[in-house]
Amino acid sequence: MTKYSNNNDYANDYFYERTTAHIDVFQKIALDKDLISDIIEICDKIICALKNKGGIYLCGNGGSAADAQHIAAEFVSRFYKERPGMNAEALSVNTSILTAIGNDYEFDKIFSRQLEAKAKAGDVLIGISTSGSSKNVLEALKYAGNHGILSVLLTGGFDKPELKGAADYIIKVPSTDTPRIQEAHIFIGHVMAEYVEHEMFG
Repeated sequence: MTKYSNNNDYANDYFYERTTAHIDVFQKIALDKDLISDIIEICDKIICALKNKGGIYLCGNGGSAADAQHIAAEFVSRFYKERPGMNAEALSVNTSILTAIGNDYEFDKIFSRQLEAKAKAGDVLIGISTSGSSKNVLEALKYAGNHGILSVLLTGGFDKPELKGAADYIIKVPSTDTPRIQEAHIFIGHVMAEYVEHEMFG
């Protein structure tokens, strides 16, 4: 990619810098064999859960809530292939449930309480937290870990020792820049949905 030569063209330089930052993150992901191996393992376990009539639950806040909904939709509707719907649900979509739990208990419980009501051993929880500090996501992951639910955390490249053991798999995007992390999260969600769809329906 060639940078614009006119240094006074702020808009072009701004776009160039953000684009190259995005590309840099994705190049690091493409070269990280351990990260790719973990994503493939997660996909294989999602396939196992779905074949055993299990479900995929996703949760996050703000933009990560939107990502959770987006990824769930790729499983339930379709990605590339005409095939049966796959059982996936974002835990951020029912405002009555969210506000009831937040009001009756506390906001930190809005996802874990739903898992208590719906999920079972053998299901999969994917928590999305750009910072890795979202208490309600961490509570949901903790509940999953205590109840035989495979737990996955998508987060950024922050060095937070307290995250050790927070989930069965912690997928860290190699960036500490929120927009770049979120762009990679939706890419990873797309890859997972595509891989699972291909492996299950050929």
